[in-house]
Amino acid sequence: MSARDDRSKVAVLGAGLMGLGIGQVLAAAGHEVALYDPDPSAVTSVVERAAAVFELLDQDLDGLARIDATGELDRAVAGAGLVIEAGPEDLAVKRRIFANACAHATPGAVLATNTSSIPVAALAEPLGDDARRFLAAHFWHPPYLVPLVEVVPGARTAPTVAAEVVSLLSAAGLQPVRLAVDVPGFVGNRLQHALKREAIALVASGVCDAETVDAVSRWGFGLRLPALGPLEQSDLVGLELTLAIHRQLIPSLDTTPAAHPLLEQKVAEGKLGMATGEGFRRWTPEEAAAVRRRVTDHLVQAARRRSGRVASGGAAAR
Repeated sequence: MSARDDRSKVAVLGAGLMGLGIGQVLAAAGHEVALYDPDPSAVTSVVERAAAVFELLDQDLDGLARIDATGELDRAVAGAGLVIEAGPEDLAVKRRIFANACAHATPGAVLATNTSSIPVAALAEPLGDDARRFLAAHFWHPPYLVPLVEVVPGARTAPTVAAEVVSLLSAAGLQPVRLAVDVPGFVGNRLQHALKREAIALVASGVCDAETVDAVSRWGFGLRLPALGPLEQSDLVGLELTLAIHRQLIPSLDTTPAAHPLLEQKVAEGKLGMATGEGFRRWTPEEAAAVRRRVTDHLVQAARRRSGRVASGGAAAR
């Protein structure tokens, strides 16, 4: 990926929650963004949904003019230097999207998938020589509030492609990280779900209830995570202390080799979480709404701090 002028146009394939978020971030950063979706209702609602994000972050609405919503894939990818797929998390669907994109994209345009679980190798397999310009760029939801992007080259990705995608995303105000190896779940989901596995096991074994797990996570180690990563914290306290704790603790941690039986049971019983009123905890509609507002408020404030636009008086979810 070079610094040619055509890199200023980015095509995002999929105008759902993730696709819209990716497009909004890049448009706000000055890129011309073509946002494609085969669903006419998704296309017609792009401007309204994107405007709501610009307003939420107190950003200049001029960025809306840089978003071109379309139901024509060939129009979306024409002239784009970077094509980002944000379709359903389905291997066959994603392969079909990339087959169509390769047929119409500018020769040499970088092809990126926003997959969070499908191996890069599986998506690259049918691409032939186009695999040299293919990688994963895993944005987190919502991209305009969570800046991390995991950039994951495949075995056949050209050496310069990942570096230049990282450069483009960094210039857009995001926080890209480059992985050396394509592993299931990349880094973020492996860490997140390792924590969830132990959390579920603690509840299942009767050590504590779900409310206690959440309280310990939020008001204990979770408070320092924005400022101190787990390996930074290990270096801070000293690896000899970390080793001593691990020697005592690791043998007792949960090692369930598949989804925990308690999670399987909850899903089988239809206890799916806030949407059904009960998951690991019971939820009224008002309680669920309050949690959503709390999370949105926290992320919006963090996004405004990053951009130097902290609003006085707090930010309510819109």
